[in-house]
Amino acid sequence: MILINDDFHKIKSKSVYVALGSFDGLHIGHLSLINKSIDLAKKNNGLSMVYTFENHPLTFINKEKAPKLLIDNKNKIKLLENLGIDIACFINFNEHVMKMNPSDFIKKLVEQYNIKGIVVGFNYRFGYKNLGDLELLKKLSEKLDFELYVMEAMLWKYEVISSTRIRQMISNGSVEEANTLLTRPFMLSGKVIHGRKIGRTIGFPTANMEIDRNMIIPKKGVYYTNLECKGKFLKGITSVGNNPTVNGDNITIETYILDFSESIYDNEVKVYFIEYIRDEIKFNSLNDLKNQLEKDKNFAKLRNIKI
Repeated sequence: MILINDDFHKIKSKSVYVALGSFDGLHIGHLSLINKSIDLAKKNNGLSMVYTFENHPLTFINKEKAPKLLIDNKNKIKLLENLGIDIACFINFNEHVMKMNPSDFIKKLVEQYNIKGIVVGFNYRFGYKNLGDLELLKKLSEKLDFELYVMEAMLWKYEVISSTRIRQMISNGSVEEANTLLTRPFMLSGKVIHGRKIGRTIGFPTANMEIDRNMIIPKKGVYYTNLECKGKFLKGITSVGNNPTVNGDNITIETYILDFSESIYDNEVKVYFIEYIRDEIKFNSLNDLKNQLEKDKNFAKLRNIKI
């Protein structure tokens, strides 16, 4: 896959079929656009492209209102490559981009990338103040000689699938529903850091993961998870919360890894949230906590690795 950042001059050798959008999460709705661009490129001996922003527009316009992310760019690029996209173009959303006239935006895109087909969602808007809409895009397709493909809304339980809806599910602990719409388990990645090491005193040492505050964090509680580390996929019990039994203050994401005893401090790990087990509980003693963790462990033993 070719990765482009703010450079319009690398791709001119073939016809390009591009999917336009923010693609936060790469959920079922987004995949319909991406797969369409791939199919068109194969059919016409061209190249498929995803054109998106490396930063959410609200991080520039109004940072306080910017949504938490469902996937970071590093993992988004890897996923796009696995899907079979030929070109991924991540543009920095800045003042110049924000003020770009809608018609100029499409004209520049078509001419510089040799675009022969544009794929968008049913509610796609573009350009300065989102003034560009599907009606304008249709007129531009005739004027600039490209095919326009508008994908219908994807529904689940009679409601439109959206990144906002998936974020709400994760915030509510409904990770199984969120995973259905993402077509994969929701994942957080980070470095394993030193914690208070209380878990090891009761036979449940945990990997304490560094938290990326830009990412959506699941509801406080205990989850059955799968953990990826050093090329291995392992079962885990992950606690998201403040560790109330031992009077914790800051929110942590800690995973007890089943049948694993290696030291993985400073290693990058990926934690995939598979199933919500229970709420966060303040136990009367560490022994009560240990007894509950044994039950959680037995729950996890009966589950399969789903990555």
